[in-house]
Amino acid sequence: MSDYEFYYWSVPFRGQFVRAVMAYAGRTWTECGDAAIASLMEGSVTQMPIPFMGPPVLVDRKAAFAIAEMPAIILYLGETLDLLPATPALRALTMKIVNDANDVIDDITLDGGRLMWNEESWQDFVPRLKKWMSLWEETGRRHDLKEDSGFLLGGGAPGIADIVTAILWATMTDRLPAIGAMLEQVAPRTAALTRRVAALPPLVKLAAKARQDYGNAYCGGQIEASLRKVLNA
Repeated sequence: MSDYEFYYWSVPFRGQFVRAVMAYAGRTWTECGDAAIASLMEGSVTQMPIPFMGPPVLVDRKAAFAIAEMPAIILYLGETLDLLPATPALRALTMKIVNDANDVIDDITLDGGRLMWNEESWQDFVPRLKKWMSLWEETGRRHDLKEDSGFLLGGGAPGIADIVTAILWATMTDRLPAIGAMLEQVAPRTAALTRRVAALPPLVKLAAKARQDYGNAYCGGQIEASLRKVLNA
């Protein structure tokens, strides 16, 4: 039996952060699938493992505990799998980065497809996306991140902040290469960190499975179609 049940749509996007932490920690999970998610969302909250509006949702089978919302899930996994830094300051910075990543993917999908991209709105957004990239770059600079070595918040091994960073930018730039060129220009240390962490064997395996399971999909639906149109991707 797997360690967790995981509810997220059949795309990488927000769910890939959770999958990556589980994979990095060597844990197993069952993907419950789109039909199960839809059934829970359409049913009564009394039948949900935890009250939620949308996935991701994680169920820890051994602990008989369920949690929703990506940052909360990452915090739970970080605490229970001993993946968070030792000091309160670095733990807080880690969760700040997790929440920033969550905000970036909200931004790049216009709050989950509330609106669709067009050429004008995308060009207006580009400076904001570059500023997001610069936040990561400056965070790494303050913690002595080099282009050829090191981790986002220092330390001798990748942590949650590095995994989340790698998944955010590697998944986005793999699916949308034009953004990859922007990241290399604006945030070269972040781009290099992303490559190093994404090259870890558990994350390589996860990326290959995502490609096999989801093809070139990123976030799905009309919002992805509009994003690809403005990026000629």
